[in-house]
Order: sequence, then C-alpha cells, then structure tokens
Amino acid sequence: MTSLSLVVGSCGRGRRVGDNRDAELGFHYFFGNDLLASHLVTNSLRRINGHWGKGLQGSRNGSGNKFRVAAKLKKWNKHNYPWPDDIDSNISSGYLRYLSEFKPLTEKPKPVTLPFEKPLIDLEKKIIEVHRMADDTGLDFSDQIGALENKYQQALKDLYTHLTPIQRLTIARHPNRPTVLDHILNITEKWVELHGDRAGYDDPAMVTGIGSMNGKSYMFIGHQKGRNTKENIFRNFAMPTPHGYRKALRMMKYADHHGLPIITFVDTPGAFADLKSEELGQGEAIAQNLRTMFGFKVPIVTVVTGEGGSGGALAIACANKLFMLENSAFYVASPEACAAILWKSSQQAPKAAEKLKITAQEHYKLKIADGIIPEPLGGAHSDPVWTSQQIKLAITRAMEELTKMDTEELLRHRMLKFRSLGGFQEGVPVDPQRKRNMKPSEVNALKAADIESDLESLKEKILKAKLPSDPTTTQAIEKLRQDVDEEITEAFISMGLQEKLESVKLAISKAPSNQPLDHNLKEKVDKIMQEFNRNISQPGAYLGLKQKLEKLNTVNKLIELKEKSEKLKAEINKKVPAEVKEKMKLLKNAQEKLSKGDSLDEDLVEEVAEAKQQLIEVLKSANLEIVGVTKRKIANSSPPPELQEKIVNANKEIHKEIERVISSSKGIRTKIDELKGAIREGSSPENVEKMEAEIKEEIVAALNSEALKEKVENLQLELSSFLETTIEEDNQVPAEMEDGKLPSLTT
Repeated sequence: MTSLSLVVGSCGRGRRVGDNRDAELGFHYFFGNDLLASHLVTNSLRRINGHWGKGLQGSRNGSGNKFRVAAKLKKWNKHNYPWPDDIDSNISSGYLRYLSEFKPLTEKPKPVTLPFEKPLIDLEKKIIEVHRMADDTGLDFSDQIGALENKYQQALKDLYTHLTPIQRLTIARHPNRPTVLDHILNITEKWVELHGDRAGYDDPAMVTGIGSMNGKSYMFIGHQKGRNTKENIFRNFAMPTPHGYRKALRMMKYADHHGLPIITFVDTPGAFADLKSEELGQGEAIAQNLRTMFGFKVPIVTVVTGEGGSGGALAIACANKLFMLENSAFYVASPEACAAILWKSSQQAPKAAEKLKITAQEHYKLKIADGIIPEPLGGAHSDPVWTSQQIKLAITRAMEELTKMDTEELLRHRMLKFRSLGGFQEGVPVDPQRKRNMKPSEVNALKAADIESDLESLKEKILKAKLPSDPTTTQAIEKLRQDVDEEITEAFISMGLQEKLESVKLAISKAPSNQPLDHNLKEKVDKIMQEFNRNISQPGAYLGLKQKLEKLNTVNKLIELKEKSEKLKAEINKKVPAEVKEKMKLLKNAQEKLSKGDSLDEDLVEEVAEAKQQLIEVLKSANLEIVGVTKRKIANSSPPPELQEKIVNANKEIHKEIERVISSSKGIRTKIDELKGAIREGSSPENVEKMEAEIKEEIVAALNSEALKEKVENLQLELSSFLETTIEEDNQVPAEMEDGKLPSLTT
C-alpha cells in the first residue's frame, strides 16, 4: 500500500530570504491497483529533488505569486494479521488458527512455587543432590534413591489429596494454569474466534468462537486470563465489561438459531466493577444473560477451569451440566472479601474459604456440580494437555446424554437443576453422636520430616563410603549451632542492638587484620556484650535461647574432652614400647578373669603389679603426672536421689499421658486388642512388630509432647553434667588395690 503526501509552497518572484511559506498538508491519498489512477498521477506530476511536483496554471496568491504542489510517495508496512507472508500454499488443515491473535508464547513461563509446596520442592532438590553425590562416589545407591523417590511421590499424593480450601484456591489462581483458549485449542480440530457485540467494542476478557470436536461443531464461550503481565492487562484479568457479556449473549443466540450446542468455560474473579461498566449497565447485562440462557433450546455444558466469582461467572454458567476441575473454586464472594467483611481482616481468608464451601468437592456434595474432572498431581499446569483431554471426555459424555433429549425435556432439565439447589429441614432431631468437621487422619500419611531423615541417613552412608577416614560430626550439633546463631540475631534485634552491632562489624572489617583492635573499638564491643548479657540474664527472658546455649556449652565441653583424650592416647601410644604393650595385654587378661569371678594366682598377681609399675614409668616419661590409681566406677555410679526422683516422676508423667491418649482414642484401644489377639494366636514376629509400630506412631501423633520433651531435655542436661562431674572426681580420688581386684590407671 502507498501513501501520497502533498506539500504546497510559494514559488513566485519577490520572495524574501527567511520568508518560508511552505506548508505540508495533512492529506494522504492511497493508491491501490487502479491502473487508470496511477497513470494519471504519474503523467501529471514531475519529479523534483525526490518529490513529485506540478505547477498550477492560473493559481496566484494575493501578491501575484504562483503555487507549486509537491507530492512524495511513501511505502506502507503491510500488517501480517491474520495471514502470515510465508504461509504454506499446500496447507490442508489448521488454517483457521491464523485468524486468532492467540499465539504460543515465545518464552517458557517461569516456574512458580506455592507456599505449601515449598517443603516438597526442597526435598526434590535434596534428592537431586543425593543423586549427584552418589554419582561422585561411583557406588550403587539406586535402590535407596528409588525408595526415596517413591516416598516423595507418595508424599506428593498425600499432600494433594488433603488440600485445604484456600490451598485449592491458590492452585486455581496459579499464574501458569492453562487458560480457556489453551483448553479450546487442545480439544478442537478446527477453531475460529468470533468478535464483537455489535453495540460497542470487542471485549478481550470474553472469548467466543466456533470449534469442532469429533466432527461436530460447538459454540465455545469463556473468560480469558492472560499468561503474563502484558496479556493480563490486555485481557483485564478476565473481568468482562457489559460488552463482553453482550458479546457472549449474541453468540449464544447465534448458536441457538443454528442449532449449535453451547460449551462455556468459567475462569474469572468476577465482572469488572469500575464506574464506566456500571454506567454502561453491568448488572442489566448479567441479568439479561441469566434470563435468556434458560430459554435456549440447545444443550449447554459449563466447565469451571479456575475460579468462578459471583454473577460474573454465573452469567455464562446457567447450564444443563456443570463440571468443575478438581482444584477449581466457585463462590459468591472471594474469601478475602468475605473475611474483610466479617472479621475486618483479609488475613482470615483461610477460615472464610472453609466456611464458604467453595471447592469442587463441596459443590459436588451439594449437587451444584454434576461432576469433578480430575487434574494431574501438582495441578492442571503440570500437564495441561492431559487436563484438556479429561475436559473433552467429560463434555463428550454429557453431550451424548443431552442430545438424546427433545426441546421440552432439555428446558425442563435445566430448570429443575437450579430449582433443586438448596433447601432446608424443619423439626428433624440432630444426632449428638454424629462427628462433624473431623480432620482427615494423617497417621499413615508420609510427612516431609520422615523423608528428610531418610535423606540425611543416606547422605551419611554416602559420605562414609566416600570418605571413610574423615571424622563425622553430628548434624544435630550443626542444627543446634544454627538455631543458636539465629536466635542470638533475633535477640540482638529485639534488644535494639542490631544497628550498634552492624556498625561495629563494619569498623572491624575496615581495621587491618594484622594489628590488634583499637582501644575505642574494643570498648564498644565490650559495652554491647555487657548490655546483651544483662538483658539475657533477666529472669524469664529468652528461656529458649538460654537452654540452647547451655546445651551447646555442654556439647562443646564433651567435644573438647574427646579431642584431648584422643590426642593424649596418640601421644602415649607413640611412647609406649612393644614390651610394655605386651604387659598391658596381660593386665587386660587378668581383668577379664576377675570379671568372670576367677581368682588370680600369686605369680600372676606379681606380674600384674610389675606391669603396672612399668606402665607408670612410661606415663611419667611422657611428662604425665600420676595422680593415683583407682578402679573404674562410672558404669556403676548412680545419679543422686534428687535426679533419680525427677527421672521417676518424668516416667510416671509419660505413662500417665500415654494412658490418657489410649483411653480417649477408640481406634488405638481397638488396635491394642487386635495386637493382644494376634499374640495369643501365635502370629508371626514380623506382624506383631508391625502392629506395635503402628500403635506407637498413633500414640506419638496424638501426644501433646512439647512440655514432656522439654522436661526430658532438661533431665538429659542434668545427667550429662553429673557424668562429667563423676569423671572429674574419679580423676582426683586415689584408691588402693582391694581384695585382689585389679584397678585401672587414671592420669
């Protein structure tokens, strides 16, 4: 296509310098394939400096100057919609898709993880890490990794089987969830989109068109969301204006006139509620749709693919059959809006979602939905094509049933569906024994923590196989240290010392590493630590942090003792000659005889005494001071009466709590009776162990064990400190050999 621009200018005599009277006119003449027009234009215009110009005879202005008209031809960019330039001339099918602006995305959408999916996503990353570690070692851990993957799949299945209403709503709103046009293009062989309401403009939030499935034509209507931010803005986030509902009504009337069955897809948070839409009659447009849909003489099937909000969804959902995807939602008001009205806070949205009964499962129980279309694990976005085929299967079956009805039966079927909704009962007694609002049992459900423990144990095996000589550090200690670091940081923040601490850190980082700290900087550090210690030492403050610090100190002491003992053993072993080692074997044999109750002869007693004296000399040569000789009594040492009483009371409390759980749970009592019967009947030990494990798991799951756990941890701390004290006392108390008993040397 070509455009023609005209320029008019003065070209007569007497023109002064700077007197520019040229003006470009805002007229454009377009020339197509009209050969006569092209011939006349080219013959009458003369090319001057790249422009086509012609002097006009007899044309003068007020001063007697002539005019000259110049024209410039410009090329026009051809639009490639709806047909591309490089279309295949031999195409036999699929050509109708060129009529739609809905094209595949150039970039793959970014994965989005929902909050309740994060534990499983972390587990998946850990399994991948274990794969990598196993590959590095070159050993075969395929069986263990396969078992972990099976447990992960089972945990994923358990998670998506017991989703809460608000979790299902978040899946329905997932950014990567397939849109209506995605489903339509997946289930139709031919598809052409139709536009406009013939009264205003074409609303992109509502899509309509004709498509064919299995050789039959249908009218498709639905709310269209965007696949990214740009598309969402263009589609107005699937919130139609009155023009969208009038377009849908026009297409439904067209389908009714031509006998095309109607299929509608619902995926909208609601009708667009801005001022302009209300002025244009939003409520009236929805009401017209509701009234008119009950009079159509063709079958209507509705599928809720995402969320269906209020009248904006119902305006295209007055159908003979209503199906809902497994993780879709249908509501009169969004949970956030309901919570803001009832509880004055949108934070109560999970509670509102549960009370509103918005899920497909609840609608099916209330006979609002006629069926639930399954989704793959992880939601429809994890496998859109499979989900679309399930939708196609449900629609085909429903249409086979509805097309067998005549017009009167079809209209009556649609009317009775909506007339039967709701209802109430009067004068019916309520059964007091009936259990309501019972949470699904989670006893046998696999949890992320269980799989994590298996992962960590497998990691330890792989590390041992990879580095058998490396010292192993317990992950519990690392976890304790991380918890202490996090809680100390939180304590600094709550005390208002975070800014001071950051400034000191910055100053330390700038100070030279090879010089001692500046005196003023050291004073600042001391002041911060004094204030921190003063705040944490207040009674009742930071109890959890104090307990964890005590545990960490105890653990550090034990680790330090272990390192010292290992170092000391290594030094002694280097300095002990081979003949003394033989004497030590003699001492060990004598100790074993005494433990069995055998008596030692005089020669052996003399040899033992001689060996002990030689060992003392060796230890002295290693610069070790011999404090005394004593017998080992740590194993026979008993804790003090106060600690024993605490242990007994804790055991009583644990047994009492277990008895309470058993007496209050009928299921556990039944399983215990079954276990007793299995033992009486002589069941196999494997079966008995399995039943015992199940009973223990149920009891542990039912116990409120936070307080008990804290008591047990405190007792463990006291017991460890007692053992440490006992070791120190044993190192300082000398003893003599008594009644032929063989003592041990303590350094």
